[in-house]
Amino acid sequence: MPATPPIRRIAVLTGGGDVPGLNAAIRAVVRRAGERSLEVIGVRDGWRGLIADDTVPLSRDAISGILPKGGTVLGTSRTNPMKEASGLDRIKATLARHRIDAVIAIGGDDTLGAARHLSGTGVPVVGIPKTMDNDVRGTDVTIGFDTAVNTVMEAVDRLHSTADSHHRIMVVEVMGRDAGWVAAAGGLAGGADVVLVPEVPFDLDEVCATLRKRRATGRMFSIVVVAEGAAPKDAKAQVAQDTQVDAFGHARLGGIGAFLAREIERRMECETRATSLGHVQRGGAPTAFDRVLATRFGVAAVDALAQGHTGVMVALRGTSIVTVPLDEVTQGTRPLDLNLYALTRLFS
Repeated sequence: MPATPPIRRIAVLTGGGDVPGLNAAIRAVVRRAGERSLEVIGVRDGWRGLIADDTVPLSRDAISGILPKGGTVLGTSRTNPMKEASGLDRIKATLARHRIDAVIAIGGDDTLGAARHLSGTGVPVVGIPKTMDNDVRGTDVTIGFDTAVNTVMEAVDRLHSTADSHHRIMVVEVMGRDAGWVAAAGGLAGGADVVLVPEVPFDLDEVCATLRKRRATGRMFSIVVVAEGAAPKDAKAQVAQDTQVDAFGHARLGGIGAFLAREIERRMECETRATSLGHVQRGGAPTAFDRVLATRFGVAAVDALAQGHTGVMVALRGTSIVTVPLDEVTQGTRPLDLNLYALTRLFS
């Protein structure tokens, strides 16, 4: 087999929804690349930037001070290169034009799926897992998850006081299209009384029975945390805000919290309010855990390319950073560990 050409210039992009910790990963890529005498080119707005040739050189000065910032200094989009006319060919033309030897793609299932396709054309690619939903296969934790869980926990903490004061039931809708990691971890940390997740369709009668039991023992308020993708057992589909889908075929979910609040109030004749945390979960500065994880991932991604590894994603397994084939990573989403879900039911 011919020797793999040496890596001299790397492109880095962030795709899909933004999360805290992306800038820490970008910073780590640039710093580690600099140590290895490699150049880094930033790609604006995810895969769109490579298709449209919208790039910017990233120097050590350019990434100074970005570690604590939320979002991504490179911008992001949900552009799907597989849906764009000659998308992969245009990406490869941009890479050739700028003499870019490899790509580091930071994103979730959709971004990493596109990375796998690009890798299949012969371009050296390494992925970094990012999603607040924590549903990427092959890694124990993704960038953004810890910060999102802390946001949910803090919101539930705050809602306890108003729920207690007014003897209300509060329903908190959080993100989680296909996996209930944020709802389960955030609800457990915040002391929620009921947690509902996409992996386990719920029975409204059982939910109300749990809430009635609390009131019967003198606890006159309750907190319900529900993932946006959760659905009743008798529902034919998840609750969506509209019927339109994005470039990867995903409908915009939302509204399950309001639905639950109406049904609970009707069935229990108890004042019930719904709160949707929405994009608040994506914003703000990353936690220490996310900053360290993103830094480790960024360094490991550069090292993997320098060592000739491609078509892989860096991942956290236990306390170690490893590489996992993108073919394995993109075989569907990673569901919630039902042992964690069982803990939430223990405290209802």
